[in-house]
Amino acid sequence: MRTVTGAEPEFKRIASPRLSRTRPRAFPEWQALRRWGKLPPWEEGVAGYLLRALRAEASLTQRELAARLGVSQQAVAQAERWSGNPTVSFMRGWADACGAALELSFAPRQPGTRHNRGARR
Repeated sequence: MRTVTGAEPEFKRIASPRLSRTRPRAFPEWQALRRWGKLPPWEEGVAGYLLRALRAEASLTQRELAARLGVSQQAVAQAERWSGNPTVSFMRGWADACGAALELSFAPRQPGTRHNRGARR
């Protein structure tokens, strides 16, 4: 039997843009971090999770949303994944079905900022 006395050492969290997750974050964790304003910048725009959050805010099931969009429930589930890659027109229809508006814009980069993660050079 091992007895430990004293406080456990504190580990400092390393926040580096070079460090990335090897697995997608679970939706409940992503949603909580988003609500608390603690999401890393490169995780703020996960399209699938943004769509899922919008559907949940509209109190719709995947089946109900699928009926409004004229697609299968599986198509809705696939779009809501971390790796979902929906088209802009699909997201526009999703927003309409949830009673929201889709805004998409491009802004000039601030001097000294780096390319987005995953961008091709």
